[in-house]
Amino acid sequence: MPNDYFENIKKALSNPLDDIKKSMLTERLPQTPIFVPPTNENWASEFHERLVTWINEFENSLDEEHEVGIRLVSFGQVLTFHLLDIGYWNPSLISFKGLTENNEPVELIQHVSQISILLQKVKRLNPEEPKRKIGFSNAERNDKD
Repeated sequence: MPNDYFENIKKALSNPLDDIKKSMLTERLPQTPIFVPPTNENWASEFHERLVTWINEFENSLDEEHEVGIRLVSFGQVLTFHLLDIGYWNPSLISFKGLTENNEPVELIQHVSQISILLQKVKRLNPEEPKRKIGFSNAERNDKD
């Protein structure tokens, strides 16, 4: 009997799942598309980017002795603090973190529709340390894109 006869019998008796497994290993599957959530200009993340841009523009106008201060204008009393960072939680919360003149930590969390701040220049708390850009994590993220 010819060899082809035995080969055909082996193929007939083989497990059909073996062929499927082989094809799964050798054939390229289409790449799964990466999910990119839709942007919404009213989300806190978009608002955050605009705030960081404005604050950095303001900071660029300051000399080495000063840094960005925030004066809250919606509490009836005046509260000024040194701005260290801005964060957000979509869809609608923004946070401002900083230090008072007495080095006490403060954090303001507000809905994006309620934010009303006044940027002002304040003497640096630690002039011996290098100036730190507000929103630096945003700049790093943009460098990776």
